[in-house]
Amino acid sequence: MSEDVSVEQVPDAAVAEATDAERTRLERLEQEGDIAADYLEELLDIADLDGDLDMDVEGDRAAVSIVGAELSQLVGAKGEVLDALQELTRLAVYRETGERSRLMLDISGYRAQKRAELVALAEATVARVKETGEAASLDPMSPFERKVVHDAVAAAGLSSESEGVEPRRYVVVLPG
Repeated sequence: MSEDVSVEQVPDAAVAEATDAERTRLERLEQEGDIAADYLEELLDIADLDGDLDMDVEGDRAAVSIVGAELSQLVGAKGEVLDALQELTRLAVYRETGERSRLMLDISGYRAQKRAELVALAEATVARVKETGEAASLDPMSPFERKVVHDAVAAAGLSSESEGVEPRRYVVVLPG
């Protein structure tokens, strides 16, 4: 004879398992943030720059922000220095953990400001595409910029795709 299992018992077990998995994921991301912060702190010391480090977990990635008085030289024109520092920081995390990192680095709010500008661009483009019924192509963008635009377009109910070859890859917003 089979044992009766309450339907209420199964979700509790699933929730406990998901909670353990979530806890492990958060611990791993926090470890990435700690490693990145240590690396960046050493870098700031070597460069004799003042900056405060903020660590967070955003979705499925660790996020580290450096804020300070004058750090524009760490951002560079169009964020090139920031992108390079992010890759070096990801390599430092990889060296310590042996796992690929998707860590996001921001300096002086550059990425946050860029994200807001890109969301506004995406919303304006979505409005134009809905009004005209014609696809619209945007200027070439970095992978980070394209992802922000794709997410904003999807949130507005339209679809988009990337076309072209790096470094001239761009987003096309498609009519509904």
